[in-house]
Amino acid sequence: MSTYEWVKPLERIMNRPLAVLTMNAAEWKAAAEGAEAASEPFLDGIVSAGNWIEHDGKLWMVAEISQKQMSVLEMEARDMDTKDKELISWSLRHASSVSKQHEDTGASESEKLAFKLGEWLQKQLESEEPVYSLPDHLTVGNRLYHDMIPFLLVAEQSSVKQDAYPELEKLLRSFLSDDILLIPLKSREWLIWGPMSLLKDEDAEMHELAEEETMEDSLASIAIGLHEMLASEWLGECHLAVTHPISPAKGMVEAAITMRETIHLGRKFHVGTNIHLPWMLQLERLLNAIPESNRSKYLEQSLKRADLFVEAEMLSTLDTFFSLDCNVSETAKKLYIHRNTLLYRLDKLKQETGLDVRQFRDAVLVKIILLLYKVTKRN
Repeated sequence: MSTYEWVKPLERIMNRPLAVLTMNAAEWKAAAEGAEAASEPFLDGIVSAGNWIEHDGKLWMVAEISQKQMSVLEMEARDMDTKDKELISWSLRHASSVSKQHEDTGASESEKLAFKLGEWLQKQLESEEPVYSLPDHLTVGNRLYHDMIPFLLVAEQSSVKQDAYPELEKLLRSFLSDDILLIPLKSREWLIWGPMSLLKDEDAEMHELAEEETMEDSLASIAIGLHEMLASEWLGECHLAVTHPISPAKGMVEAAITMRETIHLGRKFHVGTNIHLPWMLQLERLLNAIPESNRSKYLEQSLKRADLFVEAEMLSTLDTFFSLDCNVSETAKKLYIHRNTLLYRLDKLKQETGLDVRQFRDAVLVKIILLLYKVTKRN
C-alpha cells in the first residue's frame, strides 16, 4: 500500500488531518537534531519506516524510503500518547515490509506499478462509493490517458498463483504487444490493457474478408485468439471478457465492473462458454435483475411442456438457431441435418408449446424461456 493510501484511513483513526511531505535523508537528520523527541531506532542512527520526530507541536513519521527520498506523514501531536505513536509506527513498518517483499523478488518497475494499481483498483471495486478516476500518483506519464483495450482474465485452476505475474506478462507481450499493462486483482484474476494498435492490425487483416467488420467483431476476434493462446500455453481452463476501448486513467474501475459482471452472467447463463462479450449479454443482464421467484413463476405459466427443454437435441437446435439469427438454412448446415429435419423439430416445438420460433414474437419468448430455464434448472 502506498503512502497516499494511508492518509485517509489514518485521518479517520487519529481524528486529525495528515499531510505527506517529501524530503531526503539529510533534511530529515537536520530536522531531527532540533527535535523535542524522537523514536529510539533513530537515536541509534537508523532511519527506517516508522521512525518519528516531534517538534513545535508537530509529529513527523517516516512512511516510505527510496534511494533518493522519503515520504513523511505530518500530523498534530496534541493528545497523542506513546501508544498512539507506537501503533502508527508499527503500521508503517508493516506496510514497508510488505512492499519490500515485492522488491526483494526482483520485481520490475512495471510489476511494482501493476501491484499498486491492483491494490487501489480492488479497494474501489469493494467500496460502496468507488472513485472512478485514477489518482495522479498512479498514472504513468500520459500513457494511461490514451484509450486502450481492456480484458479481464479469470483462471479456473487453483494451481495458478498470483506470483506467476512475470510469466504471464511475458506471454502477453509476445502475443499482443510490448505495450500492454497487466494488473493483478483477486486470486487468479487479472486485468489486461492492450494498445489500440491491436484493433488496427485486426482491421487490416480482416478488411479483404469483411469490409463491414465492426469494432465488436474485431474485439471478439482478438479475445478468441488470446483465449486460445492462454488456454493452450499457460492457464488451461479460463474465462476472458473484453469491452470497448477506454482511457485507463478515467475508466479503469468502470471497465473492471462491466467485465466482472459480464463473466458472471456468461458463466451463469451460458455454461461451457469461455469468452464473454457484454454487448452479447444485454438480455441476460435484464433477466438477471428479475427476482428468482418471479422467474420461476413466469416459467411455470409459460411452459406447457417443460421436459421438452431438457432434451439435448432440442436445446442444441434452439441454441444454434438463435446464434444464426433464426436462419433455417444456415442452422441446418451447422447442425449437419436436412432442412426438413430442422423444420420437423421446429414444428414439434410449436405443437407442444404453442410457440413458433419462426415468428419474431414467439422467437423472443422462447429465447427468454430458454435462458431462464437454463438458470432455474441448475438451482
